Formats: sequence, C-alpha cells, structure tokens
Amino acid sequence: MVNNLEQGYFGIGILNGKTPENLGVLWRSAQNMGASFIYTIGNRYAKQACDTHKAVGAMPYFHYDTFEAFYEHLPKSAVLVGVELEERAISLENFEHPKRCVYLLGAEDHGLSNLAIEKSHFLVKFKSTLSLNVAVAGSIVMYDRGTKTPINL
Repeated sequence: MVNNLEQGYFGIGILNGKTPENLGVLWRSAQNMGASFIYTIGNRYAKQACDTHKAVGAMPYFHYDTFEAFYEHLPKSAVLVGVELEERAISLENFEHPKRCVYLLGAEDHGLSNLAIEKSHFLVKFKSTLSLNVAVAGSIVMYDRGTKTPINL
C-alpha cells in the first residue's frame, strides 16, 4: 500500500496525445505505479480498450483544453516535470523526484510545446538519441520515481 504522507503525490498526463492506445497503456501503468491522478491536455479522452484495469474509474482523470488551462490548475505546491529530449533536461538517472509533482509528456510526434518547456520547473530526459514511445517513457519515469525517495522542494 502506498503511503501518500511519505511519498507525497504525483500525477501524469499527455499534451496532445496522438494515439488512444498510448493513453490506455500509460493509464494502466499509472494505476499500477501509484499515481494519484491522470490527465490529458488537448485531445479528448475516449474509452480505451487497452485501459484494461479501468484506471479512469479508479483514480481522478482531468482534461484541459489548453496548456494554459492545465497550468492554471496545477495543484498548489506541485512541481511541473516535463519529459523531453532537450538540452537543459536532467538525465533521469540523476534526477531527484519532487515529493509533490506533476509529470507532463509530449505528443508522440511533436513532443512538448515551447510553452510547456518554458513553464516546466524541471525537464528530464533518457539516455537515448531517439524519442521513446510516450507510454513507455511515462512508465519509465514512474518506475524511476518508485525506486527513489522523493525529496521536498
């Protein structure tokens, strides 16, 4: 059982996700790895056949039409962590996860928007030269969080 008083909380979501299959896979991982909530920005959710554990019924799901609306509704004291192959991004292996954070993944074909990159408190990246599937990337981030002790920021 996850103790949120010790681990804090985290949410994970996708900005303008391209395929519904990736949403379902990410949500299934989020439910299994202790996410407190899931969300989408841009493209709307529709029931996903690959969300076999019915994560949307098991945890809060939020949808925002724009990045600005999402950013305006970040939980108080939460840190926004963008996942992006970007020059100033910290290698995931060296990243200390905030106790209270929201992870943001970009679309499979375009990544995060310039505004999302600018507004992220931290950016993390993987040791890879090419981008990863968005559901895989999100699952790796959540697994990494689970293997480390989140810190207060």
